[in-house]
Amino acid sequence: MFAPHPDDETLGCGGTIAKRISEGYEVQIVILTDGRNAFLTTFGIEFDPTPSELKGIREAEVRRASRILGVTEDSLFFLGFEDGTLGQNKNQVKDRVSGLINDSTPVEVYFTYEKDLNADHRVTSRVVRDAIDEMGLETRSFQYSIERKPPRIVPSLGRFFKSRDSVIRVDISRFLSLKKKALGEFKSQIEIISQMQRSPVVDGIERFLKKEEVFFRC
Repeated sequence: MFAPHPDDETLGCGGTIAKRISEGYEVQIVILTDGRNAFLTTFGIEFDPTPSELKGIREAEVRRASRILGVTEDSLFFLGFEDGTLGQNKNQVKDRVSGLINDSTPVEVYFTYEKDLNADHRVTSRVVRDAIDEMGLETRSFQYSIERKPPRIVPSLGRFFKSRDSVIRVDISRFLSLKKKALGEFKSQIEIISQMQRSPVVDGIERFLKKEEVFFRC
């Protein structure tokens, strides 16, 4: 499971993570960036908290959330790239990603959608897919979307996602309360924690608390 920022894994796949663990799978989470610039890029906030403070806050949040979902401490990896810089460090990111995939030889890999609005999300998608392809692995790959660009014509939604057959819906109803509890740990993202904020970084958290999680099969 590859997440560009600390919280993407829980927002997009929290229920599936808990479900897979209940089925006996070992789930590893790889956080590519430190998430330090979320307040700076979203609100222009440089203090309260500073990027350095936010980095520490977000790492602690994802550690707690992952523990709630059942992920062990030694299955959580932080690559530590600065938030917003994956595109500038694509080769280094790919090397780190390839090494982790080679070490674990996963049967399933989850990563962000190639058309998400956030640049780090798009780079994560390309890097992970390229790493899997170049290694020639028969790994099942699934993309999850946090905030994608809408199609120009609504009826063409199926074509926009290549084909309806590529859309996978995972029933997480048994694990929805667990996902909700884990998401509650990301207070820096879903609540107002700064006097300079007027809204949370992630607004409309309800859209991530459905009984199904949707993935796009690569």
